[in-house]
Amino acid sequence: MQFDNSLRQHIQRNLSAFVVHPAATDAHHAAAVALAIVEEGDGARVKGLPVPTGWSPEAALLLTRRAASLRNHPSQWALPGGRIDGNESAEAAALRELVEEVGLDLDGAVVLGRLDDFVTRSGFVITPVVVWAGSTGALVANPSEVASIHRIPVTEFMRTDAPLLEQDAEGEEPVLRMPVGNSWIAAPTAALLYQFREVCIAERSTRVAHYEQPLFARR
Repeated sequence: MQFDNSLRQHIQRNLSAFVVHPAATDAHHAAAVALAIVEEGDGARVKGLPVPTGWSPEAALLLTRRAASLRNHPSQWALPGGRIDGNESAEAAALRELVEEVGLDLDGAVVLGRLDDFVTRSGFVITPVVVWAGSTGALVANPSEVASIHRIPVTEFMRTDAPLLEQDAEGEEPVLRMPVGNSWIAAPTAALLYQFREVCIAERSTRVAHYEQPLFARR
């Protein structure tokens, strides 16, 4: 999927037409994450070197693996994000977390819109903010929070075998996972990725708030 202005306009139109479902929260349990659309890069582009002749950038989403030393959800896949501070908006929090976690400093003009709030098993209300991050160049992980940074092509989330749904003995709704390569990403992150795919790319107003998280992701 080509990373260009037509894709940005396509995503922005779809988000403008999408009716967001918010969830009730309080100041202690509000969080935001950034669904940051970036160039996948060919290695040279990401490092700031000359790119091959005829190379065309592909769109990707920015994900991280959380540091193993973290108390909550160590080593798990994540979107850059965290708690919303004080009177901060979800958009401001998502942009701040991009700076703190991966060194990506963007202004408010890059925000394209929001997806539905997702309530986690631990009681946090996550607000997903969709961001057009552009050509980011090299990114730097904050070692206290991030073990590694990944640019996963948007086409990977459009696979016909996604999402993976499995019934959990403890929940009435199925657990949702999104396949990536030969592995997968679990909800809640996977639920946000799936809704991004459905709303922003496929133009379907799919809801995901009902999906369950696997047991290991609830801690």
